[in-house]
Amino acid sequence: MDGLLAGATPGPSAAKGVIAPHAGYAYSGPIAATAYASLRARAQEIERVVLLGPAHHVYLDGLALPKADAFATPLGEVELDAGLAARVLELPQVQRSAEAHAREHSLEVHLPFLQAILPRFRLLPLVVGDATPEQVAEVLELCWGGPETAIVISSDLSHYHDYAQATQLDRATAESIVGATRPGLDPRRACGARCIDGLLALGQRHAIAVELLDLRNSGDTAGPRDQVVGYGAFAIREGRS
Repeated sequence: MDGLLAGATPGPSAAKGVIAPHAGYAYSGPIAATAYASLRARAQEIERVVLLGPAHHVYLDGLALPKADAFATPLGEVELDAGLAARVLELPQVQRSAEAHAREHSLEVHLPFLQAILPRFRLLPLVVGDATPEQVAEVLELCWGGPETAIVISSDLSHYHDYAQATQLDRATAESIVGATRPGLDPRRACGARCIDGLLALGQRHAIAVELLDLRNSGDTAGPRDQVVGYGAFAIREGRS
């Protein structure tokens, strides 16, 4: 974590949150580090992280919290925010599911980055399954909070195209995310499309801007170029760009 973050260049100002990839660190770690560098300026004030990532292994209707009190990594335990979890569970689209979290890497790979940059924080981890943009936006709005809260959305971009095609596809997807005025992201272009669409839906009601910080793929980092996976780092800022 220290090595990846040392090589990352933060954005021009501190972010409310980030969109960051969730592949193995050798592949997407440098891009994820660029996203997390934009949170470092706010590290002392962040007390809570709301983390949303896509369901890869089980079918899930809506969104799911785990049936756990804490998550553990080699860097230590992270306490879950029980108070905020209770409020979120009042929404009909949110449930608890140990199964949805048991093998889900889209959330867990972000925790060491957060532990490396934040001195202390509580976590609200949500796996997002078959949910509408409005359902995700409702959860985000309830959790948004003030400067004490950071939002993290987990998503890779295109999967298993050759390098040239992936570069073209991911550039178009990044432009769609940054310039979008409404949800409608193609889930074939971003595995966290439902999470990102929720943010874009919320942006129709509140002043939210998304800024592209880094855009690469596994062919740029640690893999061959015949079949690559795309990664983008984005800063979420309050206020229109």
